[in-house]
Amino acid sequence: MQLFVNDLTVIDFSYLCPERGIVGESWIVDIVLDGSLNEQSMVLDFGRVKKQIKRIIDDAVDHKLAVPANHLYTAVTHDADDSCYWVDFMRPDNASIHLFCPADAFAFIDAERVTMATVNSYLRAVIKRQLPGNVEGLEVTLRAEQIDGAYYHYTHGLKKHDGNCQRIAHGHRSRIKVELDGERATDIELRWAERWRDIYLGSTEDVCTIDALQRSERAQACTDSTHVGYGYDADQGRFELLVPKAENYIIDNDSTVECIADYLAQAIRQELPKPQQVTVKAYEGVGKGAIGYA
Repeated sequence: MQLFVNDLTVIDFSYLCPERGIVGESWIVDIVLDGSLNEQSMVLDFGRVKKQIKRIIDDAVDHKLAVPANHLYTAVTHDADDSCYWVDFMRPDNASIHLFCPADAFAFIDAERVTMATVNSYLRAVIKRQLPGNVEGLEVTLRAEQIDGAYYHYTHGLKKHDGNCQRIAHGHRSRIKVELDGERATDIELRWAERWRDIYLGSTEDVCTIDALQRSERAQACTDSTHVGYGYDADQGRFELLVPKAENYIIDNDSTVECIADYLAQAIRQELPKPQQVTVKAYEGVGKGAIGYA
């Protein structure tokens, strides 16, 4: 007997890519369970599926940075009590990426690349360990939202957030909709989607000089001319990041989706040749977001 749940959850996370750098992503999760009926005449109660398995998936990947542990660019070291990790992703041409974060901020994928297939294998192994004995098979499907317009991939961290959003490198794949005086402006949507393609969105107040960060040996070659440094203390611990300048964009406010929508509306208004009412619907992953006006 098989039990299926579509749209079980959405995992919003970022991953390290040799070509693209830090990539924000949002994947929808569907699952199929295969097994015999239990004493309740069920494979597994839908309540347990939606709560327990969703929690397992969220704890494994959601709002984390997925690291391709087997890629030659990847180097991982840890502090004395294994509570924090230095992750160095040694891309060439001054494009290396460096982090110092609590261990829970990372998902280490045993592969050379982070893909739907490798994350799928990682999730299946994690979930299977916690399923009841009558569940013999598990199928996990990861899929991206079908978007009929412009979208961008962004990574950020929210130090003031109560939950896992405070991790400094998690992200989203997000659509953007722009209207001028009530009319759709697809050219502006595409322009901003390209401007923010695979971007790290940082807040001015979190910028640090590179010398102020706890750099690993591999990060010593970074300078203020090649990289932007971020660092902050949050409830979950100390978070630090060095990202290439070419893949970074700084805004004065926090990078919540509310602030992003407002920033985009104001920036678009300033670029217009004549005054018009600007409405920006900025998404944060799938099916949620904020609306900004200018």
